[in-house]
Amino acid sequence: MRAYKGIVEDGVVVLIGARLPEGTVVTVTVGEAELLRARITSALNRPRKVRIRLKPTPGLVAEAVPALGGVGDGGND
Repeated sequence: MRAYKGIVEDGVVVLIGARLPEGTVVTVTVGEAELLRARITSALNRPRKVRIRLKPTPGLVAEAVPALGGVGDGGND
């Protein structure tokens, strides 16, 4: 076994200074400190997005339909 230095770019492990043949099976070991530091850095560098989800209330729609001219009566006054 041999250890290679690498970095993760766009979710892919890139080995630095290593030329391995196609089909080589590798095992990646990440230290707890490095993983924690990467998570914190990722969270701090991530752009903040505010999501607001509004769920329509069925009662409001039912009250609005008669006020729009009685859609259910075929338009006969």
